[in-house]
Amino acid sequence: MNTDAIESMVRDVLSRMNSLQSESATPVAASSSAHTAKVTDYPLANKHPEWVKTATNKTLDDFTLENVLSNKVTAQDMRITPETLRLQAEIAKDAGRDRLAMNFERAAELTAVPDDRILEIYNALRPYRSTKDELMAIADDLENRYQAKICAAFVREAAALYVERKKLKGDD
Repeated sequence: MNTDAIESMVRDVLSRMNSLQSESATPVAASSSAHTAKVTDYPLANKHPEWVKTATNKTLDDFTLENVLSNKVTAQDMRITPETLRLQAEIAKDAGRDRLAMNFERAAELTAVPDDRILEIYNALRPYRSTKDELMAIADDLENRYQAKICAAFVREAAALYVERKKLKGDD
C-alpha cells in the first residue's frame, strides 16, 4: 500500500470519528461554540474542517502519515474537544434527533473528567456496587468539580431507579 492511500485512510477514519456517533437520551444544553451548526454543515470534517480541532489544537491537516510516523501526532492528539461534540449536538438537534444531541452534550461534559474517574464511575453504576449515598456523592462531584450537570442528573436518576428496583449495594 502506498503512502497516499494510507494517508487517505487515516483522514477518512478521522473524518468519521468527528462526524458519526450513536443514539440515546434528552434535550440539548446551550452551546458555547463560536459556530452554529446545522444539518447542512454535516459532516463537519468535509464541510467545515476549520471548525474541527483536537484537544491539543491540531487540525485535520495535521493528521498525515508522515506526522504519525515522526511522532508529531500522538494518541493524545486524537482526543475530541467539547466544542466539536457540541457542534455535533447542534447538528443532531437541527435534524430533530434530540436524544442523540443529548448524548453529544453528555460526552462534551465528560471530556473534562479524567479517564480513570470515568472508569470508577462506570463501575460504581453497575448494579449492587454502590449505595444511594455513594451515587449521590458521585453526582455531586460531577456537578461541582467538573461542571457536568447533565451527567450528574443521569447518575441521580440511576440512583433513584436503583432504589426503586432494589439494585443498590446491600440490596442483594
